[in-house]
Amino acid sequence: MNRPTILQKILDRKQVEVAERRQQLPLEELRDAIDAAGNIRGFVNAIETQIRQGQPAVIAEIKKASPSKGVIRKDFFPAQIAASYQSGGATCLSVLTDVDFFQGADSYLKEARDHCDLPVLRKDFTIDPYQVYEARLLGADCILLIVSALHRNQLKELYELALGLGLDVLLEVHDASELANALQLEPRLIGVNNRDLHTFQTNLSTTWDLLPEISQEILVVTESGIRTKEDVKQMRDRGVMSFLVGEAFLSADSPGEKLQQLFF
Repeated sequence: MNRPTILQKILDRKQVEVAERRQQLPLEELRDAIDAAGNIRGFVNAIETQIRQGQPAVIAEIKKASPSKGVIRKDFFPAQIAASYQSGGATCLSVLTDVDFFQGADSYLKEARDHCDLPVLRKDFTIDPYQVYEARLLGADCILLIVSALHRNQLKELYELALGLGLDVLLEVHDASELANALQLEPRLIGVNNRDLHTFQTNLSTTWDLLPEISQEILVVTESGIRTKEDVKQMRDRGVMSFLVGEAFLSADSPGEKLQQLFF
């Protein structure tokens, strides 16, 4: 598997992190704790409802930093950002919880979810069943599975486990080969990441090129590189109605106002 260097570095660290977390809270105890987890907010259902109303479904991201950009937002208060996004018309949230590379935290997801009514995606590098149970306990309504980070059997196992726990899954692809693997799972939701993880360049044509291969029954989320109203228009003209956007919002004084300006 020809993984980008940065992705492999993240995955290697993630294996160590999961092992450390298992030491702190064994899997059996984690599973037992899930019985007390709260209700799930339907992530896919929220997107479908918004699109049925003829409106773009925006998954607004809460992210403090990234490996390529460094710190994106210094005055970083997840609860305030979540409330701002909801008032700006977001359909769902995406919250980065990776600590080492994105300066995220599990607590950010909890804070964000507690201060809005929106379904929340746990944006992390999920490679182990432990993390799926963990996401459910944290209050996530959806998890991200990056196809390029997982072998086929791993992908299937984690996908089916998530669905079994009532979670939705965003399957993220970057090219036709990854898309073919994702489609074997008959998903409801596919995210096309327009960022090349080898070069970190974004190109919206990544989404456009893969669209013909995806059934219209599947919701397509375009990820990365959406910065202007023209970008949004180009996607909508091609039938893409769901967007995952973070940096364009987080660099503005009011993320929610920026969301409203860009999409509504």
